[in-house]
Amino acid sequence: MVEVKLHDIGEGMTEGTIVSYFAREGDEVKRDQPIIELQTEKMVTELSAPVAGKISKIHIEEGQTIPVGTTILEIEAADNVNNEPENKNIEEVDNKQSTTTGPKRIKAAPFTRKVARELGVDIDAITGTGKDGRITVKDVESFSNGGTQIEEKQTSSTQEDVEFIPFKGRRKQIAAHMTKSLFTIPHVAHMEEIDMTKLLAYREDIKETYNISVAAFFIKALAMSLKKFPIFNAELDEDNSQIKLKPNVNMGVAVDTKEGLIVPVINRVEDKSLGTIHSELKTLNEKARENTLQPQDVRGSTFTISNVGPMGSIGATPIINYPEVALMCFHKTKKMPVVNEADEIVIRSMMNVTLTFDHRVMDGGDAIQFTNYFKSLIENPNIMLVELSGE
Repeated sequence: MVEVKLHDIGEGMTEGTIVSYFAREGDEVKRDQPIIELQTEKMVTELSAPVAGKISKIHIEEGQTIPVGTTILEIEAADNVNNEPENKNIEEVDNKQSTTTGPKRIKAAPFTRKVARELGVDIDAITGTGKDGRITVKDVESFSNGGTQIEEKQTSSTQEDVEFIPFKGRRKQIAAHMTKSLFTIPHVAHMEEIDMTKLLAYREDIKETYNISVAAFFIKALAMSLKKFPIFNAELDEDNSQIKLKPNVNMGVAVDTKEGLIVPVINRVEDKSLGTIHSELKTLNEKARENTLQPQDVRGSTFTISNVGPMGSIGATPIINYPEVALMCFHKTKKMPVVNEADEIVIRSMMNVTLTFDHRVMDGGDAIQFTNYFKSLIENPNIMLVELSGE
């Protein structure tokens, strides 16, 4: 008998929520066949069968949150079966007819299956119109509008009709991570305003040739600032009484999704062009909102940004993404009257930024110098490009 346990799939996860099973007790499964859909703090992922055989016992119900190390189910290994890993990836398994006696493998992304559950739709009854028969969100929504729905589960309520929202999955894990950060790190927030007028004009000038987002400029300017002030691209190792200065800038980008906040990572941004940063940022944002991020997409950040300006924020004091030592938040850019050096009132595009930092690692003076340098690059994009050319 082989036990399938919840293991740490990265970033020191401590628990996960069983979203659904792709096979049931008594079903035959192949080695490396996906059998469990799992929700962690940062993503929805799949766990595969370690051996070929029959599922003899499922211990954990769908929707239950369990700690790492818990036995999820047991597989009775098949006799006379080669249990060496097959030289196939999951996509290849999806595109071929299964020869097992278990249920067919539904070709749908975890996010699509989540939409189906929310709409009360039996995804087994849907014919996919996507590539290789894959079921899309549109297929689910179309079926919901005109097809047969399964019985919806009623939300628990009191006599006063109070609605209860389950506190589990990513929401619960985000809470644990934020609580640890806030109670471990002495947070200090330094705020500054930045004149975005020249950068927005420069971006407009190059728009037809290079369509680069403002966020890509922020990330590149921060990479340059972090190289100049490496104390902000660090991690405090209290056990060994030392501060680790990270050699590369791996930028975490906070993304707001239906499942909650998630932080995909653009690695080694100091070595990448503005165009490459823009492209990777766009891809990671799409994957985050579609809930298709992979473990490698969310690992190893050394500094995090939160760009809440498009949502209308004018100020905040965000919590640091532990074990990092700083985070920068960008707020709404708006036109407003400003008094220039000639004492003239002019209209400029102004943006507030907040730098939250770990006061154990650096002081207010460090934060001001770091922010002022970043500000100088954003307010003078030509100087920023000259600095880049000299790297």
